[in-house]
Amino acid sequence: MARIAGVDLPREKRIEAALTYIFGVGQPTADKILAQTQVSPDTRVKNLTEDEVVKLRNYIDKNLKTEGDLRRDISQNIKRLMEIGCYRGMRHRRGLPVHGQRTHTNARTRKGPRHSVGAKKKGKE
Repeated sequence: MARIAGVDLPREKRIEAALTYIFGVGQPTADKILAQTQVSPDTRVKNLTEDEVVKLRNYIDKNLKTEGDLRRDISQNIKRLMEIGCYRGMRHRRGLPVHGQRTHTNARTRKGPRHSVGAKKKGKE
């Protein structure tokens, strides 16, 4: 089993798809990695030679920010936005959509399940 950047890649998948299991590596980045390291994208992970795995691992470690480092940077950026009190930081703090989406009818993923507000009966006077 190939372990790259702390992630066990699935053995049966092609290497170009398996690399996307690493946080911070999408399809275009995976294609660039394979082009730079000259590894065939059609190769299954289980058929990779040890030399190819080392080439991939070294390239990713040197040139890309992935997994823990990337997650930490993203969370620090969000914390910075919240500390300076900018609009995006306030949206993060309130758990609302950040990129200008409407919230009147949608945004259930960010806002959570609906909370019904019932009408109160007037007390007898």
